[in-house]
Amino acid sequence: MTNRIQLSKKDRLAVAWRSTFLQGSWNYERMQNGGWVYSMIPAIKKLYSTKEDRAAALKRHLEFFNTHPYLASPVLGVTLALEEERANGAAVDDVAIQGVKVGMMGPLAGVGDPVFWFTVRPMLGALGASLALSGNIMGPILFFLLWNIIRWSFMWYTQEFGYRTGSKITDNLSGGLLQKITKGASILGMFVLAALVQRWVSIKFQPIVSIVKLDKGAFIDWNTLPIGAEGIQKALLQMQSGLSLTQEKITTLQNNLDQLIPGLVPLLLTFFCMWLLRKKISPIIIIMGLFIVGIIGHVIGLL
Repeated sequence: MTNRIQLSKKDRLAVAWRSTFLQGSWNYERMQNGGWVYSMIPAIKKLYSTKEDRAAALKRHLEFFNTHPYLASPVLGVTLALEEERANGAAVDDVAIQGVKVGMMGPLAGVGDPVFWFTVRPMLGALGASLALSGNIMGPILFFLLWNIIRWSFMWYTQEFGYRTGSKITDNLSGGLLQKITKGASILGMFVLAALVQRWVSIKFQPIVSIVKLDKGAFIDWNTLPIGAEGIQKALLQMQSGLSLTQEKITTLQNNLDQLIPGLVPLLLTFFCMWLLRKKISPIIIIMGLFIVGIIGHVIGLL
């Protein structure tokens, strides 16, 4: 019986340290995949002995990945456990590993911003700034130390939590638990990515369909408003009550499309890009094509 290959604490620390550079090679094609692979290299070297197995593992982890840089740690931990089980002969395939990664990265991305960018860092920044304004050099030093202690502690302990949790998941491979989690994670990932289409993809058709002159009383009469702050206040109140800013109501092609199905064109564009990817069209070519179409569309007044 061969000895079981297991990642030591030193190996996991090496992965955690490298994960601090997760966004060091961020790109528009697969975003954080380069930093993710860089983080996984110590574990891959430990778990796989042949050049072919290591190359396959690196290729496996070069797929798309993007989440909050600190919330990537629990995903790393689970992935380390899955790779460890795979290296020891468990039935963990590429689809299972990628499915768990995609399923976890979406929900965790939404947690990181409000916790770290909008809460912890502003609080520490305010503390450091208050000391710095009084001439105390400890202001920036305290901010630097506290921020990195909190950041690093969170990343290490959540990675360890993910590693232990991932090991428990793989203990029940025969019961189909991993398959159920993979399926659920994939479905959740698809929901999250679909919701992000409306946020990330923006298309506005500029051609004017109609111009209708509004009746008096349907728009703000700027000539009758008082001068100064009082006039601005009244204009804002009238706009809030539904009055138009101009005497004409301009309807564009985009307005009609939004009334039909909001977000229809961004969704169709997303499906078109997915179809091109399935046809083995390079993502770089697709990105450049979108740039060219966008520029031409703006010049001719279409977009």
